[in-house]
Amino acid sequence: FQFIYGYKWRENSRKDHEFNPVNVSFTSLGNESAAFMELLASNPFLKKSYEELFIAGASYSFTYNEQAVPDKRMQYFLHFTAETAGNAFSLAKIAGGIRPSPDDPSTVIGSVYSQFVKSGLDARAFLNLKNKNKMAVRFYAGVARPFGNSSVLPYTRQFFSGGPNSLRGFQINSVGPGTFLQDIDNRGFLHLGGDIKLEMNAEYRFNIYRFFKGALFADAGNVWLYRSSPVNTGGSFRFSGFMNEIAVGAGVGARFDVSFFILRFDLAIPLRKPWLEDGHRWVTDMIDFTDPTWRRENLVLNIAIGYPF
Repeated sequence: FQFIYGYKWRENSRKDHEFNPVNVSFTSLGNESAAFMELLASNPFLKKSYEELFIAGASYSFTYNEQAVPDKRMQYFLHFTAETAGNAFSLAKIAGGIRPSPDDPSTVIGSVYSQFVKSGLDARAFLNLKNKNKMAVRFYAGVARPFGNSSVLPYTRQFFSGGPNSLRGFQINSVGPGTFLQDIDNRGFLHLGGDIKLEMNAEYRFNIYRFFKGALFADAGNVWLYRSSPVNTGGSFRFSGFMNEIAVGAGVGARFDVSFFILRFDLAIPLRKPWLEDGHRWVTDMIDFTDPTWRRENLVLNIAIGYPF
């Protein structure tokens, strides 16, 4: 369930705003399998993120977009978002003599409510070249922090990395947090998210024939926790060490671009795996396209609609 009340307005042809003073969502899990419940029981951090699924707060976003400006060789795009939740409920609880805390969380209509702040910045640049070729780069940074009534971000507000619009050399949402290895083959898609995200993407887009286009790309990034969790999930973000925990992938793409519809195929491989032992995280010397085992474990085909950014 989601209810949003707010305003959208265009300052000019390049600047858009959206302010939602009321942004309420509630998620209820049903038909939980025994395997899922066992997974939650073994991971208190993940279990907590699924408990606090009542979110009530406000959000704001600002978009600056030059892509519609004709004949501009260098075009820029900027998207900033900010969200906060749970503060009004906590103020009401405090006024009533109750101080919310993660150890004894307060509830609203029988559900534990989330309390956090979150912001994100998506910055892009597009260099238009000859013959309608293009160089596109993106930098994304996001940070969120639970506080007051919450010790963990709700699952729906966490940051994730990996997949067709992220690090394409890795399975969707499978990277991080930090040096944590999400063992998809043995445990399925655990999909642990993080409180902090950094991501960089670069893509050279070129024409092949009419609506058939190609691309060469490289992606780098990861997600981290704001602080260490009770279980081994890769540790927390550290300024002194986060660069050594960056995942890197690269690949080639084919796109069918008929202007109103874009079908995208991106084939990528990982070049750096942050969960490996320090000093052995670059895996470029292990690339072997003739080895079926290597292909099965490393080739990732992403099929998507639209460009990744």
